[in-house]
Amino acid sequence: MVYVRQSTRQQVLSHQESTRLQYALKDRAVALGWEADRVLVIDDDLAMSATSAVARTGFQRLVTEIGLDHVGLVLGIEMSRLARSGKDWYQLIELCALSGALLADLDGVYDPADYNDRLVLGLKGTISEAELHLIKQRMWNGRLNKARRGELAFPLSSGYVRLPSGEVGFDPDEQVQTVIYLLFAQFERIGTLHGMLRYLVRHDIQLGIRLREGPDKGTLEWRRPNRMTLQTLLHNPAYADIYAYGRRRVDPRRKDPARPGTGRVVQARDEWLVMIPNVLPAYITITQFEANEARLAANRARAEATCAVRSGPALAAGLVFCGRCGRRMTVRYHTQHGHNLPEYMCVREVTNYGADKTCQLLNAACVDAFVEQQVLIALTPAAVEVSLDAADQVVAERAELEKLWSQKLERAEYEADRARRCYHLAEPENRLVVRQLEKEWETALAAQQKLREDHERFTRTSPRVLTAAERQTITALASDIDGLWHARTTTITDRKETVRAIVDKVVITVIGTTERVQAMLVWAGGATTSGELVRPVQGLEQLSYYPQLAARVRELAGQGARSTAITRHLEAEGFRPAKRGKRITEPTVRALMRRLGCMPDRVQPRRLAPPGEEPGPDEWWLDQLADELDMPMGTLHSWIRCGWLTIRKETRHPYRVIAHADQAELAVLHERRTRPPGWYSRRLWADSTDELTHPHS
Repeated sequence: MVYVRQSTRQQVLSHQESTRLQYALKDRAVALGWEADRVLVIDDDLAMSATSAVARTGFQRLVTEIGLDHVGLVLGIEMSRLARSGKDWYQLIELCALSGALLADLDGVYDPADYNDRLVLGLKGTISEAELHLIKQRMWNGRLNKARRGELAFPLSSGYVRLPSGEVGFDPDEQVQTVIYLLFAQFERIGTLHGMLRYLVRHDIQLGIRLREGPDKGTLEWRRPNRMTLQTLLHNPAYADIYAYGRRRVDPRRKDPARPGTGRVVQARDEWLVMIPNVLPAYITITQFEANEARLAANRARAEATCAVRSGPALAAGLVFCGRCGRRMTVRYHTQHGHNLPEYMCVREVTNYGADKTCQLLNAACVDAFVEQQVLIALTPAAVEVSLDAADQVVAERAELEKLWSQKLERAEYEADRARRCYHLAEPENRLVVRQLEKEWETALAAQQKLREDHERFTRTSPRVLTAAERQTITALASDIDGLWHARTTTITDRKETVRAIVDKVVITVIGTTERVQAMLVWAGGATTSGELVRPVQGLEQLSYYPQLAARVRELAGQGARSTAITRHLEAEGFRPAKRGKRITEPTVRALMRRLGCMPDRVQPRRLAPPGEEPGPDEWWLDQLADELDMPMGTLHSWIRCGWLTIRKETRHPYRVIAHADQAELAVLHERRTRPPGWYSRRLWADSTDELTHPHS
């Protein structure tokens, strides 16, 4: 068996000496009288695929043949190079010793079953591993020293080319440079990677890529943008005039043997092996590069990051911090009447440490209203400046796109003219060539015509210069910041981006369990604005003025006032309900009077039920059951919708509802009434999680 082992495709193509020598050994064996069909040559790389796992096929076949006792002699230039690890080498020695096969190289023939030969083979394997380590170390040190001088060449990104002198320069194609400048400008304006990708797709902007290998190496190709390419481009320090090496390292724990490019881990900037500024032509400044890195990091969906702007209605999402523990508060949505209502909640103690309750939870409406009010106050003095900046920004963006369109048209004209010249240079008699050149010319003309039509549509929808009416509209909108903020054309994403541009964070502290909330808004420059908010609470008992409210109700009830009159007095005196409605209602006052034990109102005679439909034993009118359970009628109706009550309706007008609840059911309802809000939704989630974790329990 003659075993040919090479590691990469490059070695197969460029390093042919070992292959030729191995086959020379086979020819020599045949010349010595061996039968040709009994001399087997195994070559890993003649049928090697792109995965390193398939590269071991030859060695595995070698081991299999030896194990089947089909091999008598294994020939090699240097036997210790049959494998790069001691494990494979000693496995081969052991198999040959068991099967009686011999190993032979240029130094001699070895019998692995013999102790002395086995000792020599083991020593050769150890020396080979040490030699391989030294070679790798020397090559790595040489590579690192060359990188520290800034002389190590590596593949260049879009927008750069390597000059004949070895230096790096801008791509000579102006359109390639224009696209790169436009990418960084739009990311600075939009702020998100996906938003920039949508912008490029919307305007049909492609990236110019120089081929790095193959027969067309160095040729410029235009490819549609994708997320990974844009992310790599934004993270590349070369665009900021920084020569960097060692930005990634290979983690053996993450490496997949079947995928050679896996296992790479991005290093922090202070862990780069080499960083040399001011040696490459720059598209952006170092300050812009650092700002882009910070923004990309902030856009990540992590608890410690602000995250990118999303489409939810919570205005201050990602900016609200807990005033008690200092952590960032998350957003939770619940649906009410078809609308998503957000809440800010601090749950880090619950999720990380298993606490019994959340640190803070409050409705987002009061916080968002405070932030909105302060932002509008801050923006109003800058209305004129905002209008001028907005107009200049629109003009600059249109100028950039127009420049790119002109370069596209120029390229299309060149391609069409080049196809025309090739067609006219061909011999008319050679119809095989002329027909193909004619098709290429027609294709180039069609592409040029399509590009002109697209440019005309773009010009009609986005003229290069703002008209006087457009400038006047922008100025009018800027002077009415409040109207612009609440306009239908202003999306929640626009409002969030505006808030994040000038607000750093909002610190929220709920005073006890009351409705009072202390808020501190920290502006981007470090200045602060404080205020006190009022949030909705679950019940009247949580209100900070509940003692005064209860005392006033007792006083009015003692004077003989009915619930209607008490409600009017409370509303006139400024008392508000727990859930921050517009005014306190009469049912709320009646429920409060029942809890306080005040004299009840005169009961209005109830209309009799139709004959035969009167409430029987253990049956209740809904208001009676609500009084028994000391709960609002609205909550009782929600229980009915959930199926927690057995009911029937009258067959005639007014179709009143009658509920059935015996003593056992009343006990269950009383227990249900004492449970905290959200208990059943949390239990439902916990039960479903247990079923997924323990499906047979």
